[in-house]
Amino acid sequence: MTLTPQFLDELRARTSLSALIAKTTKLTKAGREMRGCCPFHNEKTPSFYVNDDKGFYHCFGCSAHGDAIRWMTDQRGLPFIDAVKELAQAAGMEMPAMDRQSAERAEAAKGLHDAMQAAADWFEQQLGGLDGSEARELLGRRGIDDKARRAFGIGYAPDTRGKLRTALRDFGDAMLVEAGLLIQVEGKEPYDRFRGRLMIPIRDARGRVIAFGGRVIGDGEPKYLNSPDTPLFDKGRTLYNLDRAAPAARKTARIIVVEGYMDVIALARAGIAEAVAPLGTALTEAQLERLWRMVDVPLLCFDGDAAGQKAALRAAHRALPLLQPGHSLQFATLPAGQDPDDLVQTGGAAAIEPVLRAAEPLVQRLWSSELNAQALDTPEQRAGLRQRLTELAQTVANPSVRAEYLADFRRRFDAQFAPVRRPFVPREPFKKGARPKGGWKEPPAPVTADAKAVHAAGIDRVLAKAVLAGLIRHPAEIARHMEVLGSLRLADGALGRLFEAVVDVALEDQLVDSARLRTILARSGFDGIAAELLRADSMPYSFCQAGGDPARAAADLDEAIAIMVAGPEVDAALAEATAAMRQRFDDEAFARQVALVKEKGALELRLANLCQANEDARVEGLRKIDGSEG
Repeated sequence: MTLTPQFLDELRARTSLSALIAKTTKLTKAGREMRGCCPFHNEKTPSFYVNDDKGFYHCFGCSAHGDAIRWMTDQRGLPFIDAVKELAQAAGMEMPAMDRQSAERAEAAKGLHDAMQAAADWFEQQLGGLDGSEARELLGRRGIDDKARRAFGIGYAPDTRGKLRTALRDFGDAMLVEAGLLIQVEGKEPYDRFRGRLMIPIRDARGRVIAFGGRVIGDGEPKYLNSPDTPLFDKGRTLYNLDRAAPAARKTARIIVVEGYMDVIALARAGIAEAVAPLGTALTEAQLERLWRMVDVPLLCFDGDAAGQKAALRAAHRALPLLQPGHSLQFATLPAGQDPDDLVQTGGAAAIEPVLRAAEPLVQRLWSSELNAQALDTPEQRAGLRQRLTELAQTVANPSVRAEYLADFRRRFDAQFAPVRRPFVPREPFKKGARPKGGWKEPPAPVTADAKAVHAAGIDRVLAKAVLAGLIRHPAEIARHMEVLGSLRLADGALGRLFEAVVDVALEDQLVDSARLRTILARSGFDGIAAELLRADSMPYSFCQAGGDPARAAADLDEAIAIMVAGPEVDAALAEATAAMRQRFDDEAFARQVALVKEKGALELRLANLCQANEDARVEGLRKIDGSEG
């Protein structure tokens, strides 16, 4: 089958994207577009737009973007060809005829699917026979009743070398070898691959048997034996129980990744159907992408032993380069030495749900791992931690997410190793309204008159101008900060109007670059104020300079916005604490005022560090130029 670009374009043209999406997502009219809350991540303010004229959807919150086919693959979880078939049927279009090679491959796959289903049926029959008594006892000990056994198609492979081959002889040895059911050794007769094992069918997303996992009965190695890779089965791209978990995940908005088949089955018995497992390997990039098509933040719940926690950390490191806005991982930590099956056996869903609810985000798992990796008693050891965290963040490919990780790790490091100050203690007890003998201890970082004047009207106007200049130079950051920057609308008229114009352009064209944005602003009468903001020498921040490192600029812009938003809140609280001090002189009121003064000083220090870091980088650049010229 050849799907030409012309066929796919016609299919998209005949599909009403808003009608397709509206089947599962509430949309309302917003000008020329439809708008709603994004189905790909949790949000309260609608940032998901559907444009029928252009045939695409886009979320300004998580950057989800695509057409009708992408919607079917990402939101519905369908394989590409199945998505095309379903859309074509709804649009009244006939799928293109298969070419000879495609038809031959389809026919061969059909034969393999038939062989795998026949093997699954035969294994189930053997479990119910005389030879299956020991396997049935094992299932009983694991708490797997007949209902669960039938639901998952569990069977038994007798401990013989040729019974399956004989039972499926109509398919021929060649096909059974290709399906991974027989082992062919040169010069010898093929023989059954699975012998003396509990058999667990592995199905694709459409519920077709494509492979098997065999658990040994009693002692023996390996404990679990999977089918080899075949034309139907790629273990690095397949997740066990995906066919049953995907519909459940769409209802619960979560997907749980556990280590093995038995964990999946145990969770299903407890009423948790949205669980999958990798197949004897570490979680792969392809499996992570498959998970993200179902939910934004899959939850990993690996065993509580050392091996399980190492596997979770490997998954965390493997996920980092793939992260996108809104897409991440969570990690549930089981009691030491236990797996999900153990918890369900002892306490059912009531035992496992609290563990799942207490899952920690990916950034916390990485931070904790590096923090506990070695002693941090010396400056050199702490510098090593800072370097490891920076190197981890730099592996993130998406620049927005990378900037967030750099900023988050920096905040955690500063908070962890900030100097400890002794709390204020008055020199001697005193009565309410009386000043303690010897006076008050001076606060460590008094608020300057200049700082009071700058913040008197709320948002720091100088910093607000710098932030706006940074957004004009780096338009890709606008969508990420859309909600928090709403506070700029409270600034003076010129800044507020310019900000609204910048946001409007970004909404109209999410791929707009800085040059195009400035051209549009100039046409709207903002050329004067925009030119003033973009004078590189007027603002000492990396995000205001032309030609700088984009990742550095994004990280510094994130920090500047955080400082700008926090400033008025701290000022308001400090004013309130100062007023309280005028009414009563007690240690509680003074301690509150001192804490807020310190917090305000910390904000001013963070802002000063942003300026100094940019100056240091500029000086270092000049030194390199001087060195190269010399």
